[in-house]
Amino acid sequence: MNGIWVINAKNWRAITIILVAAFFAAGWIYLERNTMSVFTTESGPQAFYRAETDTKNIALTFNVSWGEERLTPILDALELEGVEQATFFISASWAERYPELAADIHKRGFTIGNHGYQYKNYDTWEQDKVSQDIVRSQQILTELAEEKPALLRPPNGAFNQEVLSIADKQGLSIIHWSVDSKDYQNPGTEAIVHNVLDQTQPGDVILFHASDTVKQTDKALPEIIKGLRDKGYTFSSIEEMMTGADSESSEVQ
Repeated sequence: MNGIWVINAKNWRAITIILVAAFFAAGWIYLERNTMSVFTTESGPQAFYRAETDTKNIALTFNVSWGEERLTPILDALELEGVEQATFFISASWAERYPELAADIHKRGFTIGNHGYQYKNYDTWEQDKVSQDIVRSQQILTELAEEKPALLRPPNGAFNQEVLSIADKQGLSIIHWSVDSKDYQNPGTEAIVHNVLDQTQPGDVILFHASDTVKQTDKALPEIIKGLRDKGYTFSSIEEMMTGADSESSEVQ
């Protein structure tokens, strides 16, 4: 009888450990799911590209996929102008090559978004390949940048309904843009300034780049920031834009 009781006690301790572990796992999953901002509508997941609002809030976003020379001057320009909110969508393969730069974005308090691993258009890939690329990039960015992204901007901004569904299942919101600075064309500092100031309206998401292909963005930013502030704009995070106002989504054909 004592032998049976010893065996049952061991089993009970094992069951208790399993239940406690399951409880904490379930709690972690719940918290993880509820800290992610997935932009969905009655029609299902959509890509966020601007907030429909009269409040003069806007979001600055930067794509990073290549090189090591242009990011730091852009980060410095934002800090010197007192901009505390901006989102950097970084390629995970880039972050592997320059982990100290990825970490610097996080240390300076800016948000890190997922920009994929391989810089290939998702809308041309099989769904399994897209899912694997997103999973891989999430793991790398979480480890290197000490921040688990909740936002995804597919490489080249290319996506379709299948990509939206894949991102949604992984707890990610796809973020597009409504104003293109066209800084990647290197048209000159003044042209970049006018591209932004002439187009921006309340609720806009503005696209910049911080790869080495852009040569004039860091020089244009101070004038852009001053010009936007003179017009009464403030800089918000993407999450604030998504939750603080009625939002518009990108149409997917």
